[in-house]
Amino acid sequence: MNKKFRMGIDIDGTVTCPTALVPYLQRSFNKDFKYEDITEYDLSNVLNIPESEIYQWFKDYEHEIYKYSPVHNDADQVLSNWANYYQLIFISARHSYLHELTIDWFKTHNVPYHHIELTGSHEKIETARRLKVDAFFEDKLDNAIEIHNALNIPVYLFDTPYNQSELPAGVTRIKTWVELDTLIKKQFPIKNGEDS
Repeated sequence: MNKKFRMGIDIDGTVTCPTALVPYLQRSFNKDFKYEDITEYDLSNVLNIPESEIYQWFKDYEHEIYKYSPVHNDADQVLSNWANYYQLIFISARHSYLHELTIDWFKTHNVPYHHIELTGSHEKIETARRLKVDAFFEDKLDNAIEIHNALNIPVYLFDTPYNQSELPAGVTRIKTWVELDTLIKKQFPIKNGEDS
C-alpha cells in the first residue's frame, strides 16, 4: 500500500484569487486602486495608513471578503483531480472562528479538502511539521522561505505583485495552477494502485 503524498496548501491568495481584496480597498480607500499597486504584503505601508486603521478595516470586512472571494483560476479543477491521489491539507492564518465560513466556501466552490487547519497567525511551520506535509503552496514570501528552510520541503510560491524577490533553491515561483499541476505530478508521481 502506497502512502499518499500530503500537500500543504495556504488558502488566501493561493486557492482564493489574490485580487479578492481589491474591490474592498477601492470602496474604502481609493477608487483608482489596482491589484498591481499591492507591492508588499503589509497594506498599511501600501496605502500609507496606520496599521490600527487597516486592522479595523479588515475586521469589519473579513467575513464578507472570505465568503465572496473567487477561486484562483483553475484551482478547483486541479484540486479536484489531486483529491484522488494526494492528501489535501489546508493550513491558513485565518482565525478559528472562521472555520464554518471557510468550510462553507469550500463546499460552495466544490473545492475538495481532507483537512483544514486555521492557525490564527502566519506561523505555519509547526502545523505543517505536525501534519507531515511533503510540499507547501503559499503566496506570502517570508512564509514560503521560512517553511522551506525549517522543513526542507519544496515550496511553491504563487506569483503576485507583493512577493517579488530572489528565491532560494527549494522555493519555486509559479504563475498558474495548471503550471503547478505539471510540476507536482513530476515531483510527486502518481503510482498505479495508489491508496491511502
